[in-house]
Amino acid sequence: MNYAFEFGQVFAAWDELLAGALRTLWLSAAAMAIGMVVAVLGALGKTNGPVALRWLIDAYIELIRNTPFLIQIFVVFFGLPAIGIRLEADQASLLALVVNVGAYGIEIIRAGIESIATGQVEAGKALGLKPLQVFRLVVLKPAIQAIYPSLTSQFILLMLNSSVCSAIAASELTGAANDIQARNFRSFEVYFVVTGIYFALSLLFWGIFALIERRFLRQPAPR
Repeated sequence: MNYAFEFGQVFAAWDELLAGALRTLWLSAAAMAIGMVVAVLGALGKTNGPVALRWLIDAYIELIRNTPFLIQIFVVFFGLPAIGIRLEADQASLLALVVNVGAYGIEIIRAGIESIATGQVEAGKALGLKPLQVFRLVVLKPAIQAIYPSLTSQFILLMLNSSVCSAIAASELTGAANDIQARNFRSFEVYFVVTGIYFALSLLFWGIFALIERRFLRQPAPR
C-alpha cells in the first residue's frame, strides 16, 4: 500500500468545513422546529379532523414515506420551477427537509396522542379547560413525553439526511466537503474528517435533546 495520508490539505480548508457544519446545524434546527409544527397540526388533523382531511394527510404521509428523500428534494428544486416557484438551493433543502420530517413526525405524534386514555381528556373537560387547553396540557405534553425518544431519533436522522442536500449544491457540510475534495483529490481524508464532524453534530443534538427532556419533559419525582 503506497497511499500517503495527507490531512494537512483538509485542515487547511477548515474554515469551509466549519461554515458547512454551521449551515448543516441551521438547516437541521430550522427543519426540526418547522417540521414539529407540521407534525403536531397533521397529527391533530388526522385524529380529530374530517374524513377528507384525514385522507389527504394519509396520502401525504404515504407519499413521503415510500419515496426516496433524494427524489423529494429533486422535485422541490427542479420540479417547482415548472409551476413558477423558484427556490435557492438552501431554501429548497429546508422545504424538502420539513416536508420529509413532517410526514414521519405526524405518525409518531399520532401514536402518542392515541396512547392517552380517554378518561384523562374527560377529566380535563370536567375541570373546565377549553378544547385547546385540553389538547395542549392533557393530551400533547404527555404524548410527547411518551414518544420523545422516537421523535429525537427521527430528528437525528433528519440532520444526517441533510447531507443529501449536497446533490443540489446546498452550502451544507457534505457540499463543502465535495468542493474541497474536488480541489485536492484527498477523498479518504476529506470524508474521514467529515464523518467525525457528523458524529460530533449527532452528539451535540443528543445532548441538547437530553437537556430539553430533563428541563421540560421529565416527570417530577414522587414524594
